[in-house]
Amino acid sequence: MISVPRLAPYTSLFAFIVGLPTLIGTYYQAWKTRQESREARQGLVYSENCLEFMLEDGTTINLVPLETLHTLPKPGDIVLLPGRVHHMDEDPMHAAYQVIRLEYIYARVENRHTQFGQARLAKAVAHVHDLSSATDDHFFRGSNPVVSVTLPTVD
Repeated sequence: MISVPRLAPYTSLFAFIVGLPTLIGTYYQAWKTRQESREARQGLVYSENCLEFMLEDGTTINLVPLETLHTLPKPGDIVLLPGRVHHMDEDPMHAAYQVIRLEYIYARVENRHTQFGQARLAKAVAHVHDLSSATDDHFFRGSNPVVSVTLPTVD
């Protein structure tokens, strides 16, 4: 029978060979999970720092970078946006949309010099209604109110 003191060096070597990769793998998984949870909290990977125009059904129409805007549209404003969700060859390339409401999404500022509770505007979502899908008789009956249009100026 083999004595325990003679097996101790072999068991220590075996524990090191198995334990070290397990430790490294566990650390890597914890790091990856923290990184994924931070990205999930932001939730703005593809549209961060943008004004997103969204239809009632949740379909995104356009993304406009926030730094290119002088002002944000207000509820009731009519905006002309390029492109359509379901574009056919006979459809125009642009459409008129009325802004129903705005949502502002803020993110925590994460650096060494931030103060407690400091946040920044990370994304704005403008929920819009497609005016070009309305039937023509609605326009002739006067059921749609006339709303002023605010257009950004180009410097």
